[in-house]
Amino acid sequence: MHYTHDHQELQRTLKRLIDTEINPHVDAWEEAEIFPAHEVFKKLGDLGLLGLCKPTEYGGQGLDYSFSLAMAETLGHIHCGGVPMAIGVQTDMSTPALARFGSDALKREFLAPAIAGDMVACVGVSEASAGSDVASIKTTARKDGGDYVINGSKMWITNSLQADWMCLLANTSDGQPHKNKTLIVVPMKTKGISVGKKIRKIGMDSSDTGLIHFDEVRVPQHHAIGQEGMGFTYQMMQFQEERLWAAANSIQALTNCIDWTVDWARERQMFGGRLLENQWVYFKLTELKTEVEALRALTYRACDLYVSGQDVTGLASMAKLKAGRLMREVPDTCLQFWGGMGYTKENLVARMFRDGRLASIGGGADEVMMGIIAKTMGIHPAKQGR
Repeated sequence: MHYTHDHQELQRTLKRLIDTEINPHVDAWEEAEIFPAHEVFKKLGDLGLLGLCKPTEYGGQGLDYSFSLAMAETLGHIHCGGVPMAIGVQTDMSTPALARFGSDALKREFLAPAIAGDMVACVGVSEASAGSDVASIKTTARKDGGDYVINGSKMWITNSLQADWMCLLANTSDGQPHKNKTLIVVPMKTKGISVGKKIRKIGMDSSDTGLIHFDEVRVPQHHAIGQEGMGFTYQMMQFQEERLWAAANSIQALTNCIDWTVDWARERQMFGGRLLENQWVYFKLTELKTEVEALRALTYRACDLYVSGQDVTGLASMAKLKAGRLMREVPDTCLQFWGGMGYTKENLVARMFRDGRLASIGGGADEVMMGIIAKTMGIHPAKQGR
């Protein structure tokens, strides 16, 4: 994949916004453990950045997925992980299925405002006992007249404390677990929705994360996205874009982490010389840089194939797996080179050390990625009749 002039202009526009409107406030948002999503999203929406790949008739730009990837990569310039993740939830996790399969009325009511930055969206899949194992969710949506009546709970839901609507996955029948689920747009102010608690995490502090309960919540059946019973399939398609987004978003963050550490090691005096003059240090940094560039090549290749219409389930899972591993390895290694300064909360490498750990869990844990890759290779036991 090659970034054209249009891709680069997009990245320059977003970088300016990050430098002037986001990074100056990140420390305060991290301290508050929340950021003003409506305010930030509106600024992004005004620049046309929340609907790059969405249809033009709903306010989107109608571009191919490579532009979304370019945006995800540029968001890595933000000096924390929580804000980029929240933006990614809006652009690449809660809205793709609605844009692709939703009715015109549903898209005008919920997608268009999300693209404009007038509404904040969240995606409700994970539950306390069903995170990566999507087929095991327990939340139900039974039919009653013209409504769905929703009962259950969702956990680890990014943006949920500020969201205007949720793309909810629920069981709408008692059929097979891969064929009984439906994606439903649920306005978050609907009667019967309550926030159980704000979840405090070891990282991603500026991103609000909630436990949401549904008690006899009524929404019209026409809020279903696409065909009833196809929710699992639609969500797996959304996951494909989510995982590519996660891989792309990590590239710039990893690069920054290495660059910050190079600058530190170049100035840090130890035992009569500069830290960077130690062979172990510069060899290790070159090794990490090589790994990041390998991730970039894998992610770009997957994007190229995805844009051309090919199934990239295997490659997207590989990229997500590799990104998660590097988001653990790179900050950990770099933090060691910072010594005591690396163990301070204000240090950006330390923040990345905390935030990056989620990359191997959220959006499908490493072990799930390896299971998917094994299936694409034909070596998973389930694919061999066992």
